[in-house]
Amino acid sequence: MTEKTPLAKTPGINTRLTHIGPDPREQHGFVNPPIQRGSTVLFPDAETIRTENQKYTYGTHGTPTTDALCRAVDELEGSAGTILLPSGLSAVTLPLLAVLSAGDHMLMVDSVYAPARRFAETMLKRLGVETEYFDPGIGEGIETLIRPNTRLVHLEAPASNTFEMLDVGAIARVAKRHGAAVSMDNTWATPLYFRPLDHGVDISIHAATKYPSGHSDILMGFVSANAEYWPKINSANMELGLCVTSDDAYQILRGLRTMGVRLAHHEKNALEIAHWLEARADVARVLHPALPSFPGHEIWKRDFKGASGVFTFVLNSSPEDQQRKAKAFLDALTYFGLGYSWGGYESLAVHVRLGDRRITKGPYDGPLIRLQIGLEDVEDLKADLENGFAAAAAF
Repeated sequence: MTEKTPLAKTPGINTRLTHIGPDPREQHGFVNPPIQRGSTVLFPDAETIRTENQKYTYGTHGTPTTDALCRAVDELEGSAGTILLPSGLSAVTLPLLAVLSAGDHMLMVDSVYAPARRFAETMLKRLGVETEYFDPGIGEGIETLIRPNTRLVHLEAPASNTFEMLDVGAIARVAKRHGAAVSMDNTWATPLYFRPLDHGVDISIHAATKYPSGHSDILMGFVSANAEYWPKINSANMELGLCVTSDDAYQILRGLRTMGVRLAHHEKNALEIAHWLEARADVARVLHPALPSFPGHEIWKRDFKGASGVFTFVLNSSPEDQQRKAKAFLDALTYFGLGYSWGGYESLAVHVRLGDRRITKGPYDGPLIRLQIGLEDVEDLKADLENGFAAAAAF
């Protein structure tokens, strides 16, 4: 057998994305894993079914296809284990249920994804968990909010819709001193541009619906945990019975192969458009962490390896014209679809509102337009936005 030259210990991210997950040697040389569908798994004898002493026992507990995706995500996250869930929201809520009990106190960043706040104020409240919100810029000052019964600090970085940066490491260090777990929604950056567990976070959360899928056709969430919290996460998921199909896992694994290339293009296009918007008189401000003008840019520059394709800008408008201008702007767009979610190949635009916030009110000098910059040619996207600005100026 020919000796192979040893390779570098740490390959580049696109090389890793190409090879992580399944092992072709275990699947007859095929580079892609088989899609193993099924609910029932047969046991060879009565003793094995009694002890469940075999790798697969039932469809909800995993298949070779879902395991291949979990291994890939663990490789990217540096985590002890990953579970796959049927949506990004379920990926946020399962860790909360796994860690929190009646009588516990949770600290949640006030700029959080709105459905996460809704879950805290409905389901968790009914279960006897108290939620308190904090400003994303609090840093080590979060120590003043921690109580003896604080069990979890939930982060999202950058902040949802307004993109404030959090000092994740500082917050995590304080939480650890007080024995509280730290969870973080890292959907915006993906583990390619930020690895939460490297910064003291215990549980990393992703809406795989976004960039891992990349094609706006799959709903899924990832939850990855360190060795301390993985048993709790895994146990909670076993009790709740949440799972995904092998077909969807295969599609996400397929999407991972090109995620590095796609993210680089999203980032390049989005930054070009963000700089272009920042120079316009009809834009009050641009909320993008990678812009030097953005508050918190230095934290982004220190901790993150890149930026994705989602950001917000504030349309110049008098208070009485905000609704009409936002509507006129959005209705004039062609390449930008009007819709929720992001991370797919297509560009999107939506008018975001911050009325549910308690502490961090956000900008009110005009309507907030959140853009997902897709893979289209950037000059075409600029021309589309020009039509939107022209329509808004008519009011």
